[in-house]
Amino acid sequence: MPRYGQLVMGPAGSGKSTYCSNMVKHAEVIKRTIHVVNLDPAAEHFDYPVLADIRELIHLDDAMEDESLRFGPNGGLIFCMEYFAQNLDWLDEVLEEIEDDYILFDLPGQIELYTHIPVMKQLVDKLQRMDFRICGTFLIDSQFMIEASKFVSGVLTALSTMVTLEIPHKDLERYLEPDLPVLLNEEFDESKFSNKFKKLNTAISSVIEDYSLVKFVPLDMSEEDSITDLLLQIDNAIQYGEDLEPKESNYEEAEPNDPDDNVDSGFDG
Repeated sequence: MPRYGQLVMGPAGSGKSTYCSNMVKHAEVIKRTIHVVNLDPAAEHFDYPVLADIRELIHLDDAMEDESLRFGPNGGLIFCMEYFAQNLDWLDEVLEEIEDDYILFDLPGQIELYTHIPVMKQLVDKLQRMDFRICGTFLIDSQFMIEASKFVSGVLTALSTMVTLEIPHKDLERYLEPDLPVLLNEEFDESKFSNKFKKLNTAISSVIEDYSLVKFVPLDMSEEDSITDLLLQIDNAIQYGEDLEPKESNYEEAEPNDPDDNVDSGFDG
């Protein structure tokens, strides 16, 4: 039977851990089991139970404090994830006998991991060999809507990730979906930038919008209906539930009435 999972991605501070926490709580409400696996070596704490933690394999501090390595935070994180890629069999050990296999994989937010090195693609290939049906969930927080350039950066990062991983993808905006051309025109004054720069912005926004390469789904974590709608879309993308056996009913089969128990109604037919 296939297993199911989400790769929870997004820039640092976009709400990945908050998303995992709320999704686990929502699953409890709807009587469903969702596990979380932490794959961020720099994570600090969680307010939800973690099924497995990459920090048991390697921690960011290991790379930064080793005198022979002497990495900074960014280099140390890349080193940790490359070490993880060389030891992917660790996933077999920690996920071998887990029931109700719907798992959120909480990933680091460093962009180089998705664009410059093949770690995340190797992770996807490994999970698919383990018979996982995977959907990528890419989060963008409202802070990226403060400036149009930040939002475009987030959109292009989501697009690059989607193309690299080659899996079903859901891009989430925790508030409303903005109008990209309007944002760019408002931020960049024509008098301060050349006409070529304006044409470049117009081309980027038109390619993204005209071909629907990246389409964000608004998400409000304080609304159960919003979470339900999103989970339904992701479940449809990975075909969750199609291979599940129907649950047995707890109702006992009604016993037939004893003819002797019939009572005369007093009505003469």
